[in-house]
Amino acid sequence: MNFAATLRIALLALRVNKMRSGLTMLGMIIGVAAVIIMIAVGGGAQARVEDQIRSLGSNIIMVLSGSMTSGGARGGIGSGPTIFEDDAYAIGREIEEVQAAAPTLRGTGQAVYGNTNWSSVFYGITPDYLEVREWSIVEGRGFEPAEMSGAGKVALIGQTVAKNLFGDASPIDQVIRVRKVPLTIVGVLERKGQSMTGQDQDDILLMPISTARKRILGATQAKSRSVSSIMVKVREGADMNQADQRMRELLRQRHRLQPGQDDDFFVRNLSEILQAQEASSKVMSLLLAAVASVSLLVGGIGIMNI
Repeated sequence: MNFAATLRIALLALRVNKMRSGLTMLGMIIGVAAVIIMIAVGGGAQARVEDQIRSLGSNIIMVLSGSMTSGGARGGIGSGPTIFEDDAYAIGREIEEVQAAAPTLRGTGQAVYGNTNWSSVFYGITPDYLEVREWSIVEGRGFEPAEMSGAGKVALIGQTVAKNLFGDASPIDQVIRVRKVPLTIVGVLERKGQSMTGQDQDDILLMPISTARKRILGATQAKSRSVSSIMVKVREGADMNQADQRMRELLRQRHRLQPGQDDDFFVRNLSEILQAQEASSKVMSLLLAAVASVSLLVGGIGIMNI
């Protein structure tokens, strides 16, 4: 029997047994659709985690100030100024696994433009900050060396700040006031979206670290070289755990801590948190694929019975 005759017989059987043919097609459609949908849901969750990793910046380790004890009460992380700008430069200079180390000063304040204002978080940064965060500028320019060293009154803003202060108009070369200090907008950052904790990463204002220290945060901070945190980017392919350990050893040596004495700083390996999220999403994808496979199997058994 040739192929044409076989095809004619098959088509005739489909026309004669319409109910059976419809049920067979329905079983195949439901089974295949279940597999496709479940795998797509798992793939979407995996893509979301990957987006969060890219938005944060890959291979990131954060160094935070330690706690401070006052009147017998011990403060939390960052309550004491125990890490300094020079610590960041030493990390970048002396640890070969480190690509860049960026000290930051953090604060909050009202950004005012004309009759419009917006409360936002601001950071005093060095140029390494944008490299560590893998954050590009979509409009305008970055900070010039003279502005970094001379506490220039300039700022970069995120997309959320730009939208709420300027609407659809370009913010470049416009002047805003932060804690009564005028700052000229020289650049707008690319959109990052939400972080893994749900925080809007675009609701941010960046300025030179010297500007934040000398002009914004007050006389107390101006006399100190302390920073809020140090963000460290480890080179691609380098051992994160080894870089973590070497940073701890270097900081203990610089802070003159004796053996057995607790660290006066905290180190957070952000890649471990993101890897845990990624592993969870992979498990969910496998479970969804397993459920979809059961649906496909049930559909197959139904087809065989028909």
